[in-house]
Amino acid sequence: MMNKERKITLNGIIITAVLIVICLMWTIPTLGIFITSFRTADATNSTGWWKAFSMMKKFTLDNYNQVLLGQRYNVGNASGTSAIRGATMLSAFLSSITVTVPAVIIPIFIAAAAAYGFAWLNFKGRGVLLAMIIALLVVPLQISLIPILRDYNKIGLNGTYLGIWLAHAGFGLPLATYMMFNYISSLPRSILESAFIDGASHFTTFVRLILPLSVPAIASFAIFQFIWVWNDMLVALVFLSGAGQKLEVVTVRLMNMAGTRGTDWHLLTAGAFVSLILPLCVFLGLQKFFVRGLLAGSVKG
Repeated sequence: MMNKERKITLNGIIITAVLIVICLMWTIPTLGIFITSFRTADATNSTGWWKAFSMMKKFTLDNYNQVLLGQRYNVGNASGTSAIRGATMLSAFLSSITVTVPAVIIPIFIAAAAAYGFAWLNFKGRGVLLAMIIALLVVPLQISLIPILRDYNKIGLNGTYLGIWLAHAGFGLPLATYMMFNYISSLPRSILESAFIDGASHFTTFVRLILPLSVPAIASFAIFQFIWVWNDMLVALVFLSGAGQKLEVVTVRLMNMAGTRGTDWHLLTAGAFVSLILPLCVFLGLQKFFVRGLLAGSVKG
């Protein structure tokens, strides 16, 4: 019995040590980026971030002022450096919010309605359609960018918010439908039967019963989709390229802050920490639903 208890204790110590090492591997680079965001350009280019505490006087808030207020800063180019003005994170932040919020809401409601139909309605070809939707999860979005871009150019959607909303909604629908179907199909059928006995239609049942009960699954997908869309640069570059700086999102603005030579790390790190505030708040606000929504439908009976 004593040997068993010692073995359990030893396993616990090993697991704890491994977790501590993993946490340090994730935390130390983040700490380095955070410290760099308060250092001057000269200090960043001349010494490593771990030497910053020996030069406390070189800590500054100018990086955040330049990023947020759009003050003048240098960007590397082929001929040297040139000063530009007006590249603020505020406009990019608002543009990212405008892109992200509808791109999260649209697939949620479409996928919830589709999942309800697949879970509780009997119609011909239901299994085949569901399998086709799930199969779309393995299709890389990169292969569809050029065909969609050509169609957008024909109908005038390229460089508009509507175009990127539809693109992100389409790319997120397979995962949203799969997650919502797993959750909705696990709900007790007696709940729906009680609603139908009381005279509720499918629409009333879906809006007043299924959606409120599906909050954990909706929150789980909302976290995935929000972080994916917020951190996306490829889709934004493709479908908002014709709009110029006025619709530039956070990720594209961060890319431009680094300069063509990648020398402005002091600005890039400050912009990175500004950009992660909202996704972090979303994750912390919805995390209580996260695991419950992911595990929904994984165990039957």
